[in-house]
Amino acid sequence: MKKIILRYPEFTSLVWTHLIFLLCATPGRYIPTANWLEILSFDKLVHAGIFFVLCSLLILVTLKKQQGKTWIVIYLLGGILYGASLEWMQANVFSERSADWLDICANTFGCLLSLFFLRKYRALAKEN
Repeated sequence: MKKIILRYPEFTSLVWTHLIFLLCATPGRYIPTANWLEILSFDKLVHAGIFFVLCSLLILVTLKKQQGKTWIVIYLLGGILYGASLEWMQANVFSERSADWLDICANTFGCLLSLFFLRKYRALAKEN
């Protein structure tokens, strides 16, 4: 799996983007609820995690294609806007869903967290 992700980051980021969309478009009645998960803010960790993965995959695309810092910023802003637009769609388009500004914050945090992935990836690349 690791080889596929590193070899085809464009494809895996596209698949991941669509998976996020499908999860966010799923009607609320099909999403399991558990009160103990709310106490741990599990929902926010999931939001941050899926957008961390998305932006990390997009960063791999920039590294593979040697696109530079400008494209990293574009992809990060794109990830943040994608997360905000999905929340808007949950409030206005998708059935049985609602928007939460804290989800937008968690999505943004996940996108920004991918910058640490970039630093770690570059440090590992220098070692090898």
